[in-house]
Amino acid sequence: MTWLAIFIGGGLGSVFRFGITKLLLEFKEKTLFPWATLLSNFLACVVLAIVSYSFLEGKSISSNWKLFWTVGFCGGFSTFSTFSLENWELYKSGNYGILAANILLSLFLGMLIFWLLEKKLSL
Repeated sequence: MTWLAIFIGGGLGSVFRFGITKLLLEFKEKTLFPWATLLSNFLACVVLAIVSYSFLEGKSISSNWKLFWTVGFCGGFSTFSTFSLENWELYKSGNYGILAANILLSLFLGMLIFWLLEKKLSL
């Protein structure tokens, strides 16, 4: 049942992400700023924060529902939400060096792979 909850949540998150992109592109011509990604990332953070804090406060939510929303839906909607939660936890625990390293390495390595692939493909 756990795998099914994650699977369905991930599919719905992906569909919501696609829907936000399509909706925003219909209202405005494509702009340089990635509004759909920003909105998806923000909303996924909102969902993950609500579910995480509800679970921590002892509210009645089964582990399958928690996984549906956190790993499934938010994972399909945006992994940025998990990235933000993990960085928030590092900040709260005072691990500022690890926090900075995680942010910088994540951005650097993500962009590095695109740079390397572009170089390789343009040869």
